[in-house]
Amino acid sequence: MSSNQLTLAPAPPSEAAEQVRLEVRQFLAEELAAGTFTTHVDTWLSGVDPDFSRKLGARGWLGMTWPREYGGHERTAMERYAVTEELLAAGAPVAAHWIADRQSGPNLLRYGTEAQRKEILPRIAAGECYFVIGMSEPDSGSDLASIRTRAARNADGDFVVNGAKVWTSNAHHSHYGIVLVRTGPPGEGPRGKHQGLTQLLVDLSLPGITVNPIRILDGGHHFNEVVFDDVVVPGDMLLGTEGAGWHQVTAELAFERSGPERFLSTWPLLAEFGRRAAATGDPAQLATLGRLSARALALRQLSLRIAAALDRGELPDIPAALVKDVGTTFEQDVVDEVRRVVDVPASLDSPDPLGRALAEAQLHAPGYTLRGGTNEILRGIVARGLGLR
Repeated sequence: MSSNQLTLAPAPPSEAAEQVRLEVRQFLAEELAAGTFTTHVDTWLSGVDPDFSRKLGARGWLGMTWPREYGGHERTAMERYAVTEELLAAGAPVAAHWIADRQSGPNLLRYGTEAQRKEILPRIAAGECYFVIGMSEPDSGSDLASIRTRAARNADGDFVVNGAKVWTSNAHHSHYGIVLVRTGPPGEGPRGKHQGLTQLLVDLSLPGITVNPIRILDGGHHFNEVVFDDVVVPGDMLLGTEGAGWHQVTAELAFERSGPERFLSTWPLLAEFGRRAAATGDPAQLATLGRLSARALALRQLSLRIAAALDRGELPDIPAALVKDVGTTFEQDVVDEVRRVVDVPASLDSPDPLGRALAEAQLHAPGYTLRGGTNEILRGIVARGLGLR
């Protein structure tokens, strides 16, 4: 896969994508009518429902682009995009499988051993195996290469891991983590600290792993600190090449940053606001709705182009960083813009659905521009990719 600059070809029309979109809409309407879930903001991180994930797996809506021999369905990235977009727009509880389907599975396809792929990928595609991201660490900020979690080989050739990871969403519900560790010393020069890094596939039930909850402003629990105390990871759970972790994690981040979840976390709020603005005809509300809708449509086109690039076998890491930066800024702006033009108290207990959605979005908003890389770091990636720094 090659890395691209900011210019990407438009996404081609896809009849198959639109067909599966209609199927997902019908499924979601039936699930909502049956009361199996209710719409919420930011459910791709906070909405864990294993039963719902298994329903998606049974319909072939997980592992969609993967080879059939690993439980996949060999459909296009555009078809997968249609499914994820509809799920996010409905505020469906997709957090259980989200990380595994979005990036851990593709990482295993690219770098995993045949045994790892055959053991784990079919379970992900069935909605029965969940992953966490083991990148960020306490005291490291956004400098991912400064991680201090270490792994050393023992006499049996296994890795002994010590350290901690933080902001590991839903580690208390998950089975595995792809954990970035330091297995060798950094090299010389400004890029030297990128050397000596390795990814390990870690079973989160191993002895020596402690999961400590980190609660967000509304009291919800999806973030965690995961502590590794002499955790013995079998040597055959090395992911990819020892020492090539920086290259591998950079490729993984293109999947993490480019999807529609980076601008649709607050879509249930925007949709509820749109219904309110249409009902009132208030000029200020309609003007705000127009501005936000135009930005959402532009972001969708950017994200669609990245999905099409992935279909072509490209690795659009720089455009992905841009989508994540602009998209999460938009998510925070949705909260501020709606709050300015509606006279609705924001409360999780409000009888008004707009008031509830506004409260949820406000309480989750601080994380939008942090998770997956801060906006400042993302802008640096774009600038470097364009040769500006």
